[in-house]
Amino acid sequence: MATTTKVRPAALVRASGGPRYAVALAVDALGTGLLRPFLLLYGVTVLRLSAPATGIAMTLGIVAGLVCMPAVGRWLDRGARSAVVAASMLVRVVGVALLLAAPAGHVWAFSTAALFLGIGNQAWPAAHAALVATVAHGRERDTALAAGRALRNAGMGAGALLATVCLTGGATALQALAAVTGLAYLTAAALVWSVHLHARPAAGPAEDRDDGPAPRMRALLAANVIYAFCLNVPEIALPLVLVTELHASPVWSAAIFVANTVLVVTLQVPVTVLLSRFSRRTVLAFAGVVLTVSYLGFLVATSLGHGWGAPAVAAVSVVCTIGEIIYAGSATALVTALAPAHVLGRALTRFQLSTGFGLAVSPAVITALAPYGPAALWGSLAGATLLSAGAVVTEEEHGSRLGD
Repeated sequence: MATTTKVRPAALVRASGGPRYAVALAVDALGTGLLRPFLLLYGVTVLRLSAPATGIAMTLGIVAGLVCMPAVGRWLDRGARSAVVAASMLVRVVGVALLLAAPAGHVWAFSTAALFLGIGNQAWPAAHAALVATVAHGRERDTALAAGRALRNAGMGAGALLATVCLTGGATALQALAAVTGLAYLTAAALVWSVHLHARPAAGPAEDRDDGPAPRMRALLAANVIYAFCLNVPEIALPLVLVTELHASPVWSAAIFVANTVLVVTLQVPVTVLLSRFSRRTVLAFAGVVLTVSYLGFLVATSLGHGWGAPAVAAVSVVCTIGEIIYAGSATALVTALAPAHVLGRALTRFQLSTGFGLAVSPAVITALAPYGPAALWGSLAGATLLSAGAVVTEEEHGSRLGD
């Protein structure tokens, strides 16, 4: 059992990459919040595309980002750090520029823009985690990763709020938001590039260079696909249940989403620090148990009907958010602790692949299960998540490091 880490703001900023890098993260998150939630609206409103065509283009962008992840991992393992993070931001600058230049009615122009945005969005998490793992170690690294997530959620929330206020301006406002987003990404990329952080590639056994940590992470990566579903519960599952089953006001969905963001921003670091006395693997398994309890709670809440159902769902959503916070604070930290230094990049990109796959398939799975009733939806999620938590605990740790 490890000792609890104390959080000192100055040390936390250094462990997160330094002041310029922290500012870059905030600017990048603000830009992402300005556009990403409204990219679908941009395609439909500004470019006059059909909603299905716009959605397919966005999905293809996500898939393209996932396909590029192995190359990102190899680049990181050659020692690149700030260059990869900056590149993930610059790629999105290109995406925004293509978006602004796209003529109305041209779905392929929008698809190309979505492709570049998708590549940047998928490459960023692994690149950021690798950079933090280079400047910080042990529990200080875990806390820095948690702080980065809290900062990113705060920036994205602020950006989405600003964008919501501006949406009354219609197509012109959306174009302006896209332009500001591009400038934000460009500014963030310049700040990251100025950090000039490069890691000396670590030597490792020849037999590890191709496989990396995959043999001892298969169960973890498979479990992470299911864990990642929790990230889409506030955005997809709960609005779907509240509106179609409980016939509640959309205000409930908005309130739950805002509460989720506020809780992540305020509790991510304190909860991660509090649980640092336990092994990362134990904490990740515990996250699965908390999420399972929340899914069962949603099952009970939806059975209460129209009157009490919506308030009960909102109350249970707090438990689900706590589970999400515990998961986010331990999963990436466990991967960075398990991975040998010479394959850290590939380990992080494989983890991002599993997260991205979970996020990609979860809307389809959730919407497919929902028509069969609450038991099918929440019972399936609860069972799969509990099995995943068990897999995390029982996975054999061949040569894993102390404190995992």
